Amino acid sequence: MTGKTLLVGLRADQFRHPLDLEATRALKQLPGLDVMVRMALAPLAERFFHLDHLASSLQVSDRQLPDLYQSLVEACRILDLEVPQLYVRQNPVPNAYTFAMRGEQPFIVIHTALIELLTPEETQAVIAHELGHLKCEHSVYLTLANLITMAASQLPLGEVMAQSLQNQLMEWVRCAEFTCDRAALLVAQDPRIVASLLMKLCGGSPSLVNQLNVDAFIDQARAYDSLSDDAIGDALKQVRTQGLTHPVPVLRAREIDRWATTNDYYQLVKRPAVEYNESASKGGWRNW
Repeated sequence: MTGKTLLVGLRADQFRHPLDLEATRALKQLPGLDVMVRMALAPLAERFFHLDHLASSLQVSDRQLPDLYQSLVEACRILDLEVPQLYVRQNPVPNAYTFAMRGEQPFIVIHTALIELLTPEETQAVIAHELGHLKCEHSVYLTLANLITMAASQLPLGEVMAQSLQNQLMEWVRCAEFTCDRAALLVAQDPRIVASLLMKLCGGSPSLVNQLNVDAFIDQARAYDSLSDDAIGDALKQVRTQGLTHPVPVLRAREIDRWATTNDYYQLVKRPAVEYNESASKGGWRNW
């Protein structure tokens, strides 16, 4: 924790990306759907996925992979969150994800391939990214998005509806990822750590680590803007990202590179330490 600021009383909207804020507000205009997910789907789905990970993954704790557990605890302290469960799952595909639907304790899953690829600091940034989903209530809407898409596909003209709805929802999902990258930066408090993580997701491997150059990747991210200097370039970028669950890594790196130089970021991580009082209360998993 040396030199890191604890963001006591941190609220999601203090770091939420503007695109995420706009898209989330649009989703909240759909009345009753959030309640439907919690009441109809959450109990069964939560129990199924929880049992699945208890059966086939390692649950991280102070007795199991304690270094990784301490990394999780530290990230939660910085973002002012309760500590969720964390699982490590054997999988050759570098990935991490979060499951939470406002019921039982949420949990994060990290694949072994991702841990092998990253440094401990970068792995903590991944954990912080996933914590960002909890802080911003993203997981509820991710489940909601999947449910709506499945339901639409069963209706007359459902395939056309589902495709249109899926495009809209995937746009929201990609906006949410920008916010969670900011959560990663708030924990790392060093934009080069987040940039290095994204670089490795873009084209890294354990055998290439010693040859990777973060500065070159940041320059690459900044150059990405030149592709949208005209209408054709902008259209090509839209086609490239359509249907993806995450923005392309260089675009995410560019956004973090920009936000790390803003006054909003500076005011969060450079502010004096705060103690809990009447106006700053312990953050839960989500901001109700």
